[in-house]
Amino acid sequence: MLDANNTIPLYLQMKELVKKDILDREYSSGEQLPTEPELCEKYGVSRITVRKAVEELCKEGFLVKKQGKGTFVRPKKIQRKIEHLMSFTQACQNNGMEPSTSVLKREFVQLEPRLAEEFHLRPRLPMIMIQRLRKADGIPVMLENNYYPREDFTFLMEESLDGSLYQLLEDKYHVMIESSRDSYLDVVKADAEQARVLELGCGEPLFCMTAKIFDSRDRLVHVGVEYIVCERYRFGLVDYYKTR
Repeated sequence: MLDANNTIPLYLQMKELVKKDILDREYSSGEQLPTEPELCEKYGVSRITVRKAVEELCKEGFLVKKQGKGTFVRPKKIQRKIEHLMSFTQACQNNGMEPSTSVLKREFVQLEPRLAEEFHLRPRLPMIMIQRLRKADGIPVMLENNYYPREDFTFLMEESLDGSLYQLLEDKYHVMIESSRDSYLDVVKADAEQARVLELGCGEPLFCMTAKIFDSRDRLVHVGVEYIVCERYRFGLVDYYKTR
């Protein structure tokens, strides 16, 4: 409980209580915080005290304000080494999070000239485009756009793709993912559609990861363009030691 006679200001006392509630998961990752009046009633303080406590928690990275929506518990970030070829499912599991997937698009297309040039492939190459929304603990993290050569992967049009696609390819079709090439990481601003799907504000930063993925026979499996929410994902760099 808050103590008005304590030398520690009320807003700092409240900050510590809310922080404890977050760490104890009374407020879960990504959850919206109660409204100001509700917080005033719960902690028995004024709106000014609530605002100062929330501001401190935002500075410390426990909360995040979203314009027009409210204040939310900052989602836990998925962490992975940037050198590793790792599926989203595996990355979630390594971070103690529950992955889930929704298929948004699955269609026959011809590879756009822009992507063909970027990946050094033949323009208008017949492909299967699969777009999936990837979530961790129910929170949108990644919008995944993968292009598979139509000639080799037509079977994907009939498969359930709500789990690990790499695991499906390995277990059922004996396609062993082996390597990635021409991989790049950029930062872009979310357009209106990306913002809607990823539940962000338009213009918020996204990692954009592009790569070509090959199997153990050195066959192209897919080219990928992934849009990843920056505030929900963290890439680690490879440790480097100077040789003497």
